[in-house]
Amino acid sequence: MQAKETVFADLMQGRTQQFQVPLYQRTYSWSEKQLAQLWNDILEQTELLDSGTSASTHFLGSVVLAPSPQNEATFPRWLVVDGQQRLTTLSLALVAIRDHIAGGKPDEAERIDEEYLINKRKHGDEYFRLLPTQADRPQFAAHIRSLPAEQAAGDRVASAYRFFRRKLVEADDAASTKGILRIEQAITSRLTLVVVSAERGDNVHRIFESLNNTGLKLSQADLLRNYLFMRLPTRGERVYETYWLPLQASLTNDELEQLMWLQLVLDGDDRVRRQDLYAAQQKHFENGETGEARTEADIEDYIKELHRRSAHFRKMIHPAEESAPTVRGHLRRLHDWQAVVTYPALMLLLDRRARGELDDDETARALSYVESFLVRRTVCRVATNNLNRIFQAVPAQLPRDVPVADGLRQLFSADNRQWPGDEELREKIRSAPFYQYGRPNQRKLVLQRLEESYEHPEPVDFDAAQLTIEHVMPQSPGDEWMQMLKTGTAEGESPEDLHSRLQHTLGNLTLTGVNAELSNHPFERKQGLLRGSHLEMNRRIAATERWGCAEILARADDLADRAIRLWPAPLRGVGRAERSRDWSLAHQVLAALPHGTWTSYGDLAAYVGSGAQAVGNHLAKTDGVVNAYRVLNADGKVADGFQWTGQDRGDVRARLRADGVHFTALGAADPVQRLTSGDLALLVVDAEDAEQADGDAGVGEAARESAEQPGVETRAARFLRQLAADDTPTTVAAVRELIAGWEGLGGWTGHGAGEAMTSAFLMLGSAGGPGRGIWPMVLYPGSGRGGTAEIVFQHLAKREPFTERRLRVELMDRLNQLEGVSLPQGKLELRPGFRLSVLEDEQNRELLLKTLVWFKDRWEESGAA
Repeated sequence: MQAKETVFADLMQGRTQQFQVPLYQRTYSWSEKQLAQLWNDILEQTELLDSGTSASTHFLGSVVLAPSPQNEATFPRWLVVDGQQRLTTLSLALVAIRDHIAGGKPDEAERIDEEYLINKRKHGDEYFRLLPTQADRPQFAAHIRSLPAEQAAGDRVASAYRFFRRKLVEADDAASTKGILRIEQAITSRLTLVVVSAERGDNVHRIFESLNNTGLKLSQADLLRNYLFMRLPTRGERVYETYWLPLQASLTNDELEQLMWLQLVLDGDDRVRRQDLYAAQQKHFENGETGEARTEADIEDYIKELHRRSAHFRKMIHPAEESAPTVRGHLRRLHDWQAVVTYPALMLLLDRRARGELDDDETARALSYVESFLVRRTVCRVATNNLNRIFQAVPAQLPRDVPVADGLRQLFSADNRQWPGDEELREKIRSAPFYQYGRPNQRKLVLQRLEESYEHPEPVDFDAAQLTIEHVMPQSPGDEWMQMLKTGTAEGESPEDLHSRLQHTLGNLTLTGVNAELSNHPFERKQGLLRGSHLEMNRRIAATERWGCAEILARADDLADRAIRLWPAPLRGVGRAERSRDWSLAHQVLAALPHGTWTSYGDLAAYVGSGAQAVGNHLAKTDGVVNAYRVLNADGKVADGFQWTGQDRGDVRARLRADGVHFTALGAADPVQRLTSGDLALLVVDAEDAEQADGDAGVGEAARESAEQPGVETRAARFLRQLAADDTPTTVAAVRELIAGWEGLGGWTGHGAGEAMTSAFLMLGSAGGPGRGIWPMVLYPGSGRGGTAEIVFQHLAKREPFTERRLRVELMDRLNQLEGVSLPQGKLELRPGFRLSVLEDEQNRELLLKTLVWFKDRWEESGAA
């Protein structure tokens, strides 16, 4: 057995060969969270290439190979005993790069194919450089051969490919990116692998077991602590008692590791990653600035400085320990924002204050710029992918010739930092769907800060209040709301389009503790409830006579005025250029469209915070936008005068059919396959944000209720009351029967607090939030249009055993047997639904209950129960 370090290019290039994944290996299973981590590593290596630095490459992991029984001298074949997930992911990333550049650089696309992906002169399975296990092979082959009609939505291979397509669009739009081919170079030459090559006669299964039989892994902090005290033979005991023991008592091991990393950053290493902490600090100690190894005194000074800075770090993670009220307020908001990314800047500011370089007021002013930088970017939907790099560079790049706070504002104001100005902030508050971007806790914090700006004499205690975000104009409006919206529509815009455009904007959102009572009632009913609110923003909403387009935009303007006062603007004239409308979000979401789906100009406009006509003009004039032809009129028809940008690709309807879009007898795209603005938002949500969104939607609240309290309506009773408000008694009885049947199977029903309505989760497993149970569907009351059952395929794709696409497909097929239910496969990664009224049919109820029995059986058989 031989082992050597190599890179992907050296492993895959140079000759006709094949890497075969054995049948006993699991199928491809990387989630978006793992893909996102790899993508961040790739971008970091790309930046290192751009800067010309010779910094170390990134170690990706090991690959264990063994000669295949089918091996030939002229066509080497290797079994991938371990590492197939890495090789498959890197190959899919290169497929995405190939397809991204194919229109503009066909020669480069062909080169990527031949160097890494295919054996050009081979046929059948031998054509592929990497041959996955049989379950993954059809989808992998469809992407290698560029066969969109065979690419299935919901499959992990297809999902990974679309992830990279979306991220490439994002990177290509970013001002700091210098070329997609740099990303290719980073993947193929900057991600290192240790390749272990077994020889004939080696027990490859034993090798596999040894590699995966890992014990408790030492953290970077453990390794560095051991190293430090090995270097203190005479001072170790005193230093440990005086500095290390108090340090260790005040911080967890993870916090200590973070502090050690911050110390390196503050000392000028703006490229070090936390996972490389031990190696970087060891190099620092052994080489030093003079090239000489550090002495015991140097090591002691390092630990003393670590101990001193630990007091600053504790104030960052426990803001209540800060004595200055203005500084404490900013630290608390940044802590609640979960702004770990800002730690290098916060540590620098607190450290400079401790050294006497700025007072409390200047520290608070500097922290206000940090807070504004985050909030304005979130409201204006600026991508967050470069925040780590921006804040880690602060200690090294902060101007030295001006006061600290002024220097920080100047640094953030540079054009490549993308800190939105007042005009852009105002425009986004009026038009952007704020509710669909960022994390739920961040959206809530923005509204809380805006409420504080009213300076009510008796301010709300937000920590004690159980407030959630409420849509004043509901997400599912009844007829009275739609009548109100008829006034204010633009030319060619329907009330439905106007609702889609305004419903999630900041002007239509507020905070309330009574959203279950507000629900989807007409505005007159909501006025009475909001009038009694302790929040000033709610009283002002209640003081208006109606709530339509004009009122929502007027409130947006008022909130914009307050936001501009609360969160300082960047400086003008500091290498800044006014940013034109940012279409990167539109490009990203179009690149992520699943096979067999389409969207409309209005849906895309509502998602990006624009107008349908502006979206149409942009797509008509912009070459190279992935899937632009899958944006249609609201009726499913191709827009009049549609023309391809760049190369003519023939009949657009034929291309749509090849992409799995069906057409009705009237020539319109199937409305079932249409993705709304809400669906589009789900396509590009980050993995971590998706988990938080589950909790925000009520999953975290979906727990068994405690015993009833006299005079207090239970969530279950509230759900049924809201359901009965606009569904027939027959539908309500059918839903009661469904819930009783589910609980009779051993499941339980969790009722969420909800945002605009309550809900019923059909649960299995532990009570609690995301990751602690599984649910196939959520039932929602309607709002004059009838309640719905939402099938949570997006959630199921992360829970065993439904990570297997075939099980999700079978669930969809079983549900589609119900009369009146038609769930398209293009929504296999989303949350499609059907009307609860279909349960009035007895046969439908029987079929649904049988489907739930099947669901429960699959879950229990998997061992996940």
